Amino acid sequence: MSNYHTSVLLQACITHLNINPSGVYVDLTFGGGGHSAHILKVLNQNGKLFAFDQDVDAHKNSLNDKRFTLIPHNFRYLKNYLRLYGITKVDGILGDLGVSSHQFDEAARGFSIRFDAELDMRMNQQNLLTAKKIINEYNHKQLITIFKEFAEIHNAVKLATVIIAYRTEKEIVTTNDLKEAIKTCTPKFEEHKYLAKVFQALRIEVNQEIDALVECLTQCVEVLNTNGRLVVISYHSLEDRLVKNIMKTGNVEGTEEKDIIYGTVKKVFKNLTSKPITPTEDEIKSNTRARSAKLRVGEKI
Repeated sequence: MSNYHTSVLLQACITHLNINPSGVYVDLTFGGGGHSAHILKVLNQNGKLFAFDQDVDAHKNSLNDKRFTLIPHNFRYLKNYLRLYGITKVDGILGDLGVSSHQFDEAARGFSIRFDAELDMRMNQQNLLTAKKIINEYNHKQLITIFKEFAEIHNAVKLATVIIAYRTEKEIVTTNDLKEAIKTCTPKFEEHKYLAKVFQALRIEVNQEIDALVECLTQCVEVLNTNGRLVVISYHSLEDRLVKNIMKTGNVEGTEEKDIIYGTVKKVFKNLTSKPITPTEDEIKSNTRARSAKLRVGEKI
């Protein structure tokens, strides 16, 4: 488990879930099972924990505990799968939206700029869309859109143009092929940062991460009990904005809804983190992937 993924902000997550030992909880992103294992330590024999993970590799970490159920699907189906198990309301939901260390470290998955591997990036290996398909088949406008929207790449137009020009001569198959294709777009002394953004945009598109998160957060509002906690760790501004909006207004758009009679703003969550919780310097030293993590907590009103 520990080799698969190091859980980020572990103690802060468990503390802020404010676990009722007899309650029902959801871990939206099981991964290596670190967060789930610690939730189970607090639950008594009547408590229940449901976890989601669409990545088959993560299923090998499943926990042998009668109080625990691992659901092998994307968290965008939260409500439907909970209902299958007779659950309509839960007392707390935890989501760590980061890519697991295992996915970055497993070269063949194609998530990392460190290895030369086929451009894949699928969290669910059953999906048909891969990063290779996007790079070789998306048109100019589609490429610009994902690079702008999902990574805020400043030279997205040039990047898309260069990719299309390169692929007309040779198919872009591997991570090294892609790095070679876009080297004229990559700023000197900032290669790693730039490539990380390109890979982030592709990964988000491959896995439809933003659409899935929007659907999931909307369902979280429905399934949480009064006083239930929503605890979410995000790693980039797109995710964080959606999480911040849901906790501020109860919807991902961030639109404040007013009471028709009194004109007061309807509140769905009590925002328990006016500023996000971030990892300590010590945690970042021991786990560099935690450096961009932001933890936000809301309590259902």
